[in-house]
Amino acid sequence: MTEAIVRAAIDGLLAEHDPTITAPEEFWEAQFDAGLAWVHFDEAFGGLGVDPGFQQQVDAELEAAGSSRDNIAQNLIGIGMGGPTVHAFGTDEQKRTYLRPMFATRDIWCQLFSEPGAGSDVAGLATRAVRDGDEWVVNGQKVWTTIAHLSRWGMLVTRTDPDAPKHQGMTYFILDMEAPGVEVRPLRQMTGEAEFNEVYLTDVRIPDSDRLGEVGDGWRVALATLMNERVAIGSMVRPRESGAIGEAVALWKERGGGTDAQRDALTKLWIEAEVNRLTAIRAGQNRTKGTPGPEGSTGKLHWADLNKRIYEWSVDYLGPEGMLFPSYEYRAPTEARTDHDLRWSFLRSRANSIEGGTTEIMKNILGERVLGLPGEPRSDKDLPWSEVPRS
Repeated sequence: MTEAIVRAAIDGLLAEHDPTITAPEEFWEAQFDAGLAWVHFDEAFGGLGVDPGFQQQVDAELEAAGSSRDNIAQNLIGIGMGGPTVHAFGTDEQKRTYLRPMFATRDIWCQLFSEPGAGSDVAGLATRAVRDGDEWVVNGQKVWTTIAHLSRWGMLVTRTDPDAPKHQGMTYFILDMEAPGVEVRPLRQMTGEAEFNEVYLTDVRIPDSDRLGEVGDGWRVALATLMNERVAIGSMVRPRESGAIGEAVALWKERGGGTDAQRDALTKLWIEAEVNRLTAIRAGQNRTKGTPGPEGSTGKLHWADLNKRIYEWSVDYLGPEGMLFPSYEYRAPTEARTDHDLRWSFLRSRANSIEGGTTEIMKNILGERVLGLPGEPRSDKDLPWSEVPRS
């Protein structure tokens, strides 16, 4: 019965909207209306209320018919992290307002979690939100905010009760990035681009209607975002021999091969990439509705390491040419791109083991929450946040 529902939705969408002649944004809106944006979401909110494993079938068939998945690349933070969080914790009005334009990339989203004094320990954040009637007044600073300069909305976690333990005194908001008091400053990376940003919040007023979840329940909402982030980064199912490994293989063929040692190293990387891809498919099929479990950290952990090693092989294979970076000229990207130079990708991949949770944090999560190993001592867990020593 479920398969018939999905089948009918796919056939109906393609019959009414030919993806080869329909503007991408219009097709994505129609895909949302057909319940094929996030199939496990509720009907009327981009889904069909079916098992999330059907999403892979939907994406494969629509792509084969000529639809573009550039919306995922352009708005990965929104679609991969914001959408599931809004659906899980938002009101019906919030879902109606935000989900459709998010999926169609009409609105780009960013994530405002990390701070200068709260990176891996997100719960240590200090950005303060104080209630003033039907609004909240927010002051603080966020950092390493990807594509904040392109974003219309942001996922913001704040401190609303400094006298509660740090995990209990947080509240989560949807932030209008165009609101007075929001200042975005670029952070130039070693690639020359300013993809990351600092965001300063000075007396920013957020209506209580843009609060996501209950007051003081921000950690639970933030955790849902983080878990979906790791799934979005590490479990994205790509076609065979695409992405980093596809670039490496294309380089090998273009240059006419190399030494036996280089071939053996590339073959091992190809096998690892294929195992990672198949594991992502299995993880997607086994994924349940709601907040993903800690197992999502597995894909992210291995993807980050493998991606770095593939680009290291590529730059080594280029020989002296690998040292000639095209340009360090400063530029702020205006859209997500996938056609970067290999040497740019090598430099950019250094961030893979930091963004979305560091490799060390991923290992802690897997050790404690999957393998059941004892956690590290946390002396500040039950202390009021205001009494926790900070540098």
